[in-house]
Amino acid sequence: MVPRYARPAMTAIWEPEAKYRIWFEIEAHATQKLGELGVVPESAAKALWDWWATEPAIDVEAIDAIEAVTKHDVIAFLTWVAEQVGDEARFMHQGMTSSDVLDTTLAVQLDRAAAMLLDDIDALLAAIKKRAEEHKYTPTIGRSHGIHAEPVTFGLKMAEAYAEFSRCRERLEFARREIATCAISGAVGTFANIDPSVERHVAEKMGLAIEPVSTQVIPRDRHAMFFAVLGVIASSIERLSVEVRHLQRTEVLEAEEYFSPGQKGSSAMPHKRNPVLTENLTGLARVVRSAVTPAMENVALWHERDISHSSVERFIGPDATITLDFALARLTGVVEKLLVYPERMQKNLDRMGGLVHSQRVLLALTQAGVSREDAYRLVQRNAMKVWESDGELSLLDLLKADGEVTAALSAEQIEEKFDLDYHFRQVDTIFDRVFG
Repeated sequence: MVPRYARPAMTAIWEPEAKYRIWFEIEAHATQKLGELGVVPESAAKALWDWWATEPAIDVEAIDAIEAVTKHDVIAFLTWVAEQVGDEARFMHQGMTSSDVLDTTLAVQLDRAAAMLLDDIDALLAAIKKRAEEHKYTPTIGRSHGIHAEPVTFGLKMAEAYAEFSRCRERLEFARREIATCAISGAVGTFANIDPSVERHVAEKMGLAIEPVSTQVIPRDRHAMFFAVLGVIASSIERLSVEVRHLQRTEVLEAEEYFSPGQKGSSAMPHKRNPVLTENLTGLARVVRSAVTPAMENVALWHERDISHSSVERFIGPDATITLDFALARLTGVVEKLLVYPERMQKNLDRMGGLVHSQRVLLALTQAGVSREDAYRLVQRNAMKVWESDGELSLLDLLKADGEVTAALSAEQIEEKFDLDYHFRQVDTIFDRVFG
């Protein structure tokens, strides 16, 4: 975790003290159920909860010192708790294995992280929707291969982003449900030394579902799916960021990141206004996606358990969620403050002498009885003259002066095909699909 790209609430989920508090709750809930079953004295859970009620500080350094000797983190934690609680603490962890604690804790952490990420997406969706409605009919040029294609609206660009992040939200909701499972099944997952009702009790108290078959660990296909979804969300962040970066290029300049008073764009060139936030988001997206492959590789563990996944998850759990949380918040700010230049959009639309209307003329010629091959040839030969003139010539004028074209279409019919508003007739339909 890099503090520069982290927000406190998400970071707090992964702090050692927060982790140990979840460990304690799992152990205490399990001990409580074991007491109800008569496996351990009921006084054991009472002693644990009585100590917990004092709101004790978790001495991370002391636990680390014990682990330096035991070389086992869960044993170190249990030893430290026993030192605080006393003799009754010996009944903790009855019939359990370390993975019961570790995997259930990770499920809690990822569940809480997902809840925050869903809130982040909601904030982003609200910002995108506002800008989409603001620019619903703001004309701009659509580009394919980076080349002028046909007119769209800036609102449609925003609507596309809204639909994409709505899908991201749905995927994350599913991934959250799938990852939020509890396993308290003991060594190799057979419940040989602990009753399944303990697992049900802990799951209920921790807000988790029950893992149907946990071997000694929760199956890592769940985690692979979770981190894959985070990777897809990161890619969607990058897609919108790249769009902003392209629109901010000097030759385009149809939109740009907000440039605050006192901000400096370059140490050498005082005139620079660079898309630093969206460039940063492109980089952060790569970091989040870097967690996907290790998560996939964690699926294939040996038999009922090995720990090759453990070191990986100590990195990717915090790093991917903290980074994505920061990235979503940063992108929301970019969208909210994005400077949009409709006049420049119109200027760019007009720059190539009406070439953006070529398809309508092509279709009109075919409907007037000209073969598609001839219609394409007639429009293209005039369009290429405009292209080669860098927009100095007018496609409308050239078509109206072309005898083969006017033999099929009148001047008025040709002019009608250059109506910009024609391209926006279905904007309401698309907005209804996205926002309706």
